[in-house]
Amino acid sequence: MTDVDRETIGSDGDGAARRAEVIIITGLSGAGMSTAATALEDLGWFVADNLPPQLVISMIDLAVRADPPLERLAIVMDVRSRLFTGDLGQVVNELAARPVQTRVLFLEATDAVLVRRFEQVRRSHPLQADTADRTLIDGIAAERAQLAPVKGAADLVVDTSALTGPELRRKIETAFGDATSDTIQVTVESFGFKYGLPMDSDLVCDVRFLPNPHWVPDLRPQTGRDAPVSDYVLSHESAPEFLDSYLRMLDLTTAGYRREGKRYMTIAVGCTGGKHRSVAMAEALAGRLSGELGLDVHVVHRDLGRE
Repeated sequence: MTDVDRETIGSDGDGAARRAEVIIITGLSGAGMSTAATALEDLGWFVADNLPPQLVISMIDLAVRADPPLERLAIVMDVRSRLFTGDLGQVVNELAARPVQTRVLFLEATDAVLVRRFEQVRRSHPLQADTADRTLIDGIAAERAQLAPVKGAADLVVDTSALTGPELRRKIETAFGDATSDTIQVTVESFGFKYGLPMDSDLVCDVRFLPNPHWVPDLRPQTGRDAPVSDYVLSHESAPEFLDSYLRMLDLTTAGYRREGKRYMTIAVGCTGGKHRSVAMAEALAGRLSGELGLDVHVVHRDLGRE
């Protein structure tokens, strides 16, 4: 890659180079690299798993030259790749000549915790077969010695011995997230009960208790997206009360989702056919979730037009 190429990669409208962010995730097997990678993926990072050092530079060159370029890339490098010797110095030095900001995240845990984790999943250590006695503890010791230089050069070292999965996710979000990292992405999906429940729903609410516009001749051909139908549904005294109560429940639920590191939720809103009441209520609920709770909301009307 030429110097000219480096100057134009990821450039903005004025030609100024934007520095892509690269995180190298490494550490001891069983210390939580998969959890860290998933957390970063949920934060919007592109994650490449188990990439040999020899391919890292090529991967990053492809990423920053893509259209549009990848601005946040996380790469998992560990001893599962026989080509990974624990020497990241050459990789980091080569990246320094490119328009990227590189950080190394190293995850570790105590021997006792790692042994327990491997025994729980009934898997052998990647280096276990290469040791003299082929024991789990010898495999852990060999890996710890091999990765000692990486740990010393890491930008962030996290000991996961006493961390749960959600707690590790929160540490990753704090270290590498942005202002939107704590936002839960919510899909509000209207549907008709006569066509079956949405299989991907986390929560289901039934709005068939509201008056049905289907029985009003002027409203029957319209949908819940049309103002006359929406006004008819939402003007019933039970509709605002239901939305208020459901919003309070969702406020508690989303707070729990944040604590557990869950970033996605699908709320299904159902009526008989998925044309009138569920559509109007889904739109109203989505507006309040976005406006009052500050959630990232997407609305889907699964059965609209199906009749």
